[in-house]
Amino acid sequence: MSVRRVVLCAFVLAALLDLVSLAVGHDPGHTVAKPLLMPLLAAHAALSGAPRLLPAALLFGWGGDTLLLFDAEPAFLAGMASFAAGHICYLLLFKAYGSARARGGLLVPVYATALVATVALLRPDLPAGLRVPVAGYSLLLTAMAYAAATRFGLVAGLGGALFLLSDTLIATGVADWPQPPRPDLWIMLTYIAAQFLLVTGTLGALAARPAPAATYGELRPTTP
Repeated sequence: MSVRRVVLCAFVLAALLDLVSLAVGHDPGHTVAKPLLMPLLAAHAALSGAPRLLPAALLFGWGGDTLLLFDAEPAFLAGMASFAAGHICYLLLFKAYGSARARGGLLVPVYATALVATVALLRPDLPAGLRVPVAGYSLLLTAMAYAAATRFGLVAGLGGALFLLSDTLIATGVADWPQPPRPDLWIMLTYIAAQFLLVTGTLGALAARPAPAATYGELRPTTP
């Protein structure tokens, strides 16, 4: 079995441990498993030959994951900043390696409406010190999700949409809105799926890119 496959299996096992721990209310299991997820997924991406921006985005996600284990507003803001840096890495990746797709214009009103509605509805219930940071972060997250869908295709686009859903669940919890049972389970389920789909969609889109054409010099036969 290749090292890449071993690392991917380790990621799957860590994800299962985390989700099962959340489902049964076993906090130590979540505390151990959560910080393992993104480094393992980043290693899988790197071993798959991904551009450095992809592992970087995942490692910034790891920073956010770790900081959000601490239940304090400074840690929340620092975690949000780390995730924001990850979204910037994704945006740079999509711009550098993706290509605009025809349906991009159709998705603009969808994502714009989701952004405006979410920020407007959450604002009154958020702590005053979080309103501007959450609005700015939401704009960056929505831009990442839109770029994933319009430049890297369906799989990456679904990952971006799930990332948007996961962070919206976090924001509604901070705003003290009614939550589903085991909200942390749903947050982590959508988040893990989001990051995995972003990686899978990115690797698939990169593999599908046409190979660069050989230059005239490369086509000429070499002399013995």
